[in-house]
Amino acid sequence: MSKASAMSKAQIRARAAALGQWFHNIDLDGVPTAPDHFLHDYPNVKWRRFEHAIPHDLTGRTVLDIGCNGGFYSMEMKRRGAERVLGIDFDARYLAQARFAAEVKGYDIEFRQLSVYDVAELGERFDVVLFMGVLYHLRHPLLALDLIHEHVTRDFFVFQSMQRGSPQVDEVRADYDFFEDAHFDSPGYPKLHFIEHRYASDPTNWWAPNAAASAAMLRSAGFEVLQQPEEEVFICRHLERPEPSGAVYPARRKINGTGEGSRSA
Repeated sequence: MSKASAMSKAQIRARAAALGQWFHNIDLDGVPTAPDHFLHDYPNVKWRRFEHAIPHDLTGRTVLDIGCNGGFYSMEMKRRGAERVLGIDFDARYLAQARFAAEVKGYDIEFRQLSVYDVAELGERFDVVLFMGVLYHLRHPLLALDLIHEHVTRDFFVFQSMQRGSPQVDEVRADYDFFEDAHFDSPGYPKLHFIEHRYASDPTNWWAPNAAASAAMLRSAGFEVLQQPEEEVFICRHLERPEPSGAVYPARRKINGTGEGSRSA
């Protein structure tokens, strides 16, 4: 752990405000970053409902936080002793917030601008991978899970997504006859609701899975669901994929030290 910042509350408040609106409400030495969050003390209120399912001692472990936002979960992993924590996000503003929060807290965490679709560029697997509140913002959610499984998970995978629809989870047969269709109308059949326009005034909310769809997509991508400690949170383990996915998304090939250029398989 690095040395915590010696900034005053006034300085912290001013710098936090200068970094724009925060989605993660983080207590920075008594200064909340999003005190008026519509979900209240978020994501702390959610974390408290599933933190018991995460190992309390992460000494020697490596952690990847995909879609790290303001860095709340990255810092919680570092607080539990993780040797190395890497937080990635596509949004430069969130990354600036995360770096500032880690500075104030005194945590040595690396933050990097990277899309989930390009995780192959990292070239390594991590002991713990977090994928919290990202899936429903993606145009290609199952592809993202495939890429995470293929390139960065080694064992422990923590997934969370906004869910809508029934919490019922049906037992689904391995196959159905072409003329059977009643199961599609069951509330507990896996459903991924597509949002064509907006939801909650957010143009990046593209999908809302029901509980059955979240679990089914995780299994399809090659993860075993070990437990569901909170209605939207799934604790998983990396397994071999049950069947080849067939999905192809070439990693970005670096040319002259940049990420530009053609893509390679």
